[in-house]
Amino acid sequence: MTNPLSATGFVPGRLTRRSLFALTGGVSLAGLAACTGTTAPAASGSAAATGGQTVTVGSGASDDVPKRAYQAVFDAYTKKSGNTVKVNTVPHNDFQNNINSYLQGSPDMAFTWFAGYRMRYYAAKGLATPMDDAWAAVGSSFSDGLAKASTGDDGKKYLMPMYNYPWGFFYRKSLWTDKGYTVPTTFDALKTLCAKMKSDGLIPIAFADKDGWPAMGTFDYLNMRLNGYQFHMDLCAHKQSWNQQKVKDVFDNWKALLPFQDPNALGATWQEAAKSLGDKKSGMYLLGSFVTQQFTDATVLADIDFFPFPAMAAEGMDAVEAPIDGIMLSSKAKGNAAAMDLMKFLGTPAAEDTYYSIDNSNLPVVKGADLSKLTPLNKKCADTIANAKSISQFFDRDALPAMASNVMIPALQAFVKDGTVDTANLEAQAKSLYASQ
Repeated sequence: MTNPLSATGFVPGRLTRRSLFALTGGVSLAGLAACTGTTAPAASGSAAATGGQTVTVGSGASDDVPKRAYQAVFDAYTKKSGNTVKVNTVPHNDFQNNINSYLQGSPDMAFTWFAGYRMRYYAAKGLATPMDDAWAAVGSSFSDGLAKASTGDDGKKYLMPMYNYPWGFFYRKSLWTDKGYTVPTTFDALKTLCAKMKSDGLIPIAFADKDGWPAMGTFDYLNMRLNGYQFHMDLCAHKQSWNQQKVKDVFDNWKALLPFQDPNALGATWQEAAKSLGDKKSGMYLLGSFVTQQFTDATVLADIDFFPFPAMAAEGMDAVEAPIDGIMLSSKAKGNAAAMDLMKFLGTPAAEDTYYSIDNSNLPVVKGADLSKLTPLNKKCADTIANAKSISQFFDRDALPAMASNVMIPALQAFVKDGTVDTANLEAQAKSLYASQ
């Protein structure tokens, strides 16, 4: 991903949404894996168009807003096609952490997932079904960048993108106006602002890492701001060593922020940190735009604003984290026309407009989607992505899954706890994991 805009698939004025898919009530992962997707025989040819088929979808979208939004999309598909969509929902982190065994067991026909290395990884293992037939029908509705982000190492399409969303600092405008705070454009200015917020009795930076992945966003931004986008990509691919000064510099600079991040971060979920921001107990929050799902009070939501992570050394603010989320087909969907027909529907403006009517925390990527209802905040998020020269997918999507889950999560949580990290150990583990691929 060397070309920023082509890598994101984002065009000015267009937004995308966070990966969370619609669904019906939570089931255990065991229950999800037990659903084999054999409720109807594999349809062939145009059989799916006749209706009466059932498509199963495994989802990690356990939060209320995206769950309802995706259900609305699937209901719209059922009304249009006559096919039924049966959704099996598992708590987001459980779904993500157990995806490998799930896909190798008895998966649903379709499943919620991400662009980047993690898409290509499971496609290369034969655990996903190509959806070139669906792309032949709707591919012209996507930019070249989104097409690239949806393509596996074999040149086939494995993802139907639904949205993407930027990471940055979110804050309440009224609080900042009352306190006289101004948006920092440099890291030094950010630290000065944090000190002022702390003296005002606020938690300067809302922060929550009970689930492990949120801290990766802070690491990625510090790394890209200090060392550049390409270094981020090379580190994720283990083309750069973890045991070098550039990586140590990332953690050294992070130490300057630790006193300003919520001290209870390791015991809190991102939703709880969002509440702290909404309640004006925290001054700002570094997270993806999906954070706005938590602000159900219209007055609070209208009071939320956003700014990119400030400049440090390497590339100013030219790089942005803007993950692309979508739906993939598992090996169970091979030859199933109804599952492919659902993918075609998901790549239409009608599907994205239906989703956005319920969840506007993320942004539509299909050409022809109705952009007239985008909020001012979403337009600002869209401009941030459109103006970026480089786009990352987030560490746990750009890197080897085992490196993200088994190495980085415990290492970052330990660092948040006591400010120490062993980069030599990180390198030793990375060397072993990547060599085994």
